[in-house]
Amino acid sequence: MPLTRAGRPRLHAQRRPGTTARDEILDAAGELFTTQGYTGTSTRSIAETVGIRQASLYHYFKTKDDILCALLSQTVSPTLSFVPVLRTARPPMSEAQQLHALAVFDGTQLLGGRWNLGALYLLPELRDARLEPFSSDRERLRRHYLSLSLAITEHTGVDPAAADLPFRLVEALVSMWSTPEGPQRDQLPRHVADACVRVLGVPDPEVLHDRTAEALIVADR
Repeated sequence: MPLTRAGRPRLHAQRRPGTTARDEILDAAGELFTTQGYTGTSTRSIAETVGIRQASLYHYFKTKDDILCALLSQTVSPTLSFVPVLRTARPPMSEAQQLHALAVFDGTQLLGGRWNLGALYLLPELRDARLEPFSSDRERLRRHYLSLSLAITEHTGVDPAAADLPFRLVEALVSMWSTPEGPQRDQLPRHVADACVRVLGVPDPEVLHDRTAEALIVADR
């Protein structure tokens, strides 16, 4: 009877949240990158924080840049997956309704993680070609914001130059990540979403809230 070869044992019992070693590595890297800095964090320190050998980490990620790219992708991939929910909603959602719901969902993602991964957007390494997968996804998301915003300004008469503001407003939530947990923090994405449509000339964001709530319920299913 053939013997089953066991994988390399952990150095320690599981220390990080996650259902896979890859999840644990990303969680540890998220903490270290946002508290000690990207350049100040080595793959060895990430492995030690997880409780695995450095060689085991390389089974999941070839380089530290690969870890950073995977982490940053977590900040945009869920929102990109939410876009089709808005596009196929029944009854159809107006551009203002879609933008408001998108901003709430996106803002909630940015504020909801264990670590402030959005703060890593300022890293100079993001200009490196090795981070291109994330950069492309972020640009796709920005362009979707822009498309919706331009459609809204066509109706409101606001200068199209304002169309780039909603994306920037939502990403500004990164600077509010340290706000203490509680009802006020939970409402921040909605407040920013209201500001996103107001700046485009929508006078009463309150009328958009019901459709946003419906879309968020669909996304949670």
